[in-house]
Amino acid sequence: MDYQNRAGSKFGGGGVASSSATNADRRERLRKLALETIDLDKDPYFFKNHVGSFECRLCLTVHQNDGSYLAHTQGRKHQTNLMRRAAKEQREGKDKEGTQQGLLAGVQVKKNVIKIGRPGYRITKIRDPQTRQNGLLLQFQFPQITPGVVPRVRFMTAFEQKVEEPDPNFQYLIVAGEPYETVAVKLQAREVDRHEDKFFHWFDEDSKEFWVQLLFKTDRDERYSAVPGLAAGRK
Repeated sequence: MDYQNRAGSKFGGGGVASSSATNADRRERLRKLALETIDLDKDPYFFKNHVGSFECRLCLTVHQNDGSYLAHTQGRKHQTNLMRRAAKEQREGKDKEGTQQGLLAGVQVKKNVIKIGRPGYRITKIRDPQTRQNGLLLQFQFPQITPGVVPRVRFMTAFEQKVEEPDPNFQYLIVAGEPYETVAVKLQAREVDRHEDKFFHWFDEDSKEFWVQLLFKTDRDERYSAVPGLAAGRK
């Protein structure tokens, strides 16, 4: 780092580096060190998601570029998790071929599925004519889905997002169906009505279409649903 041109320092004497400059220099040194020792193509925990970010499957973290991921692999968290994983595998006897065969005999091994792309989708805004609740009707096409596989759906809140600054104003609806890539629909961070006639999903085996309907709770239900002694909103 160049310290001689810092404010208040003499030429050639060097100045006091700020904490941000020190951290930036440390990350750069770690990145260069990792580039010399790590091949990302052979890293089993390296994964590039559908939005272009890089994920560490061991630590469940998200990084904006490969340099950030490489610096992460040299950090204490990643190294600690590597030691824990190695100790666990050694404790379970996976380092011995005979023991490994015995373990695999009673365990269903998850195969690496080659992703074939994202499913087609269509999103329609809807409103309940009685309760006036706003919602969405989502339609996903899985024409080449694996036989016997039914798409799955779940919600991901801001607290589950492994990013540096998650936005609490939004949540995600996650839809997965092999061999397609997992997709996410960005929604407002509003409470979803969980009643059977309000939120449901259904997979059509013939047309290979996956339907999801969700309705958000009204402002009154969101405000008073947790207050004891008050009547619930219309269902």
